[in-house]
Amino acid sequence: MAMTSKATIDPREAEHFGRLAADWWDPKGASAMLHRLNPPRLRYIREAIDAHWGGDPAGFAPLAGRSALDVGCGAGLLCEPLARLGARVTGVDAAPENIGAARAHAAAAGLDIDYLAGEFETLTAGRRFDLVTSMEVIEHVADPAAFVTGLAAALASDGLMILSTPNRTPLSRLAMITVGEGLGMIPRGTHDHDRFLTPDELEEMLVAAGLRVTDRRGLSFSPGAGFHLSADDSLNYLLTVRHAA
Repeated sequence: MAMTSKATIDPREAEHFGRLAADWWDPKGASAMLHRLNPPRLRYIREAIDAHWGGDPAGFAPLAGRSALDVGCGAGLLCEPLARLGARVTGVDAAPENIGAARAHAAAAGLDIDYLAGEFETLTAGRRFDLVTSMEVIEHVADPAAFVTGLAAALASDGLMILSTPNRTPLSRLAMITVGEGLGMIPRGTHDHDRFLTPDELEEMLVAAGLRVTDRRGLSFSPGAGFHLSADDSLNYLLTVRHAA
């Protein structure tokens, strides 16, 4: 799941997520939490796309004619919806096992997605994408600042970037590690709370890379509503980002 250059790929993280590859598309399997996160994330992404490019919220293909890069794509949980929204999608992941699962699933679904295993800076060098996404990935890389710099280099001058990551708070430790991993809802060893970034820390890295944050939204959980977008970013948050100039 963690995916970037030689300075930022963490081989242990890549190996961990690679072991989950065969189970990735099972909504009740080891990646069940990602399946639950996907609907509110997609809602946020769609809102950001329509706002950025002035699209019709009722349209079916707001990304038609545009390119998209998903960094740390896993087995394609986000790539496939982006393709259905009309984008020419490239998905990159550090774990070859994930890419194998992603290719097989996309082929079965009749989707043409360019999946690549390895370092995204190397694999996409010289290319710029209208949309760059990286969801629940930066907390797994060895050098977050270098990772952000690589994302900035891949973003077209008028492009849109969307990131999501857990906040480093007592709530996220309790929910994701003590409860989530402790009760087996998330595979043990998935998270290191010390590597979570606060919104201010991540925004500082983005600004240093020549980017600016235009929107921040929390991703919360309640027993009644499940995961949902909110103003509370103490558990997890999403950022809309674009070039500063």
